[in-house]
This record gives sequence, structure tokens and C-alpha cells, in this order.
Amino acid sequence: MEIRDAVESDLPAIVDIYNAAIPGRMATADLEPISVESRLAWYREHSPNSWPIWIMESETTVVGWLSLQMFYGRQAYQHTAEVSIYVAPDRQCCGVGQKLLDRAIKRCPELGIKTLIGVIFARNHPSLKLFEKFGFQRWGYLPKIAELDGIEEDSVIVGLRLTESL
Repeated sequence: MEIRDAVESDLPAIVDIYNAAIPGRMATADLEPISVESRLAWYREHSPNSWPIWIMESETTVVGWLSLQMFYGRQAYQHTAEVSIYVAPDRQCCGVGQKLLDRAIKRCPELGIKTLIGVIFARNHPSLKLFEKFGFQRWGYLPKIAELDGIEEDSVIVGLRLTESL
């Protein structure tokens, strides 16, 4: 398996993996599938040298992806990134998420990122365990912030300080 920068032609696979997570109501607050067209602007806001999207590929199949994006979209947060990880259903619990997160942690300092943030549903124990394994701590708790199919869900903010200064 190889991790590489995403290219625009990977977008259908990225969207397929993301859409596969929607019915489980564990990893995203989207309630309906998204389209490739709806994600073009999102993809184009990323770049390998600032806010990358990395994919993990097995042979020629995308099996997972990770994106970094500016937290809160304000200049003062320029050294903080929100991390998102999605893994194909048939590759979950096989180390794909671990390898992607490890890559992000190692590469963030060269991207000028000092802090990583994740926002995870409180009942998504596998994701919480993954982030905790890499030293992320629980920095916040947002009770009943999302409503999925009539059920109010809590979210946990996890964070990892990577460096004190660049």
C-alpha cells in the first residue's frame, strides 16, 4: 500500500468512500450522499504544499484518504489543521487509518502546522481510539450538537500539539 497526494481524478473514489460512511451515521454529519461535482471546490481548496489530501492506494484502488483543512477559516488559526480520515468499509480495522494519521503527524511540521484537531461523534469509539493511540487528548465536548435521524448526538474535540514553535 502506498500513500500519495490526491489528484483530481481520485475524487470519484474519495466521494465513494465518504458516501459509504453516511448510512452508518458514525463518521459524518451528512445525511445524504454527496456528488463529485459538489466536492470539486473543496478539492481545489487543498494543495500538497498547504492543505493536503492524501490517499492510500492498494495496487490501483483507493482504500482510504485523509484531508487537512484550516481550522475555523481565520488567519489566526493558520497553524492549526482539522483532520478528517475516511476508510473504505472493507479496509476498516486493517491499519489504513493509522498509516494515514501517522503520515499527517510526521508531515505537518514541514507544512507549518503546529496543532491538529479532530471532531468526532462521541459514540464513534473506533475513531476516538485511533486518535488517542497517537496521543490526541480530549479537548472539548459538544453535547447534542448534531441530529441524525431524530437522535441528538454528542461530539468530542480531540487535539494534538505537534510543536511549540516552528
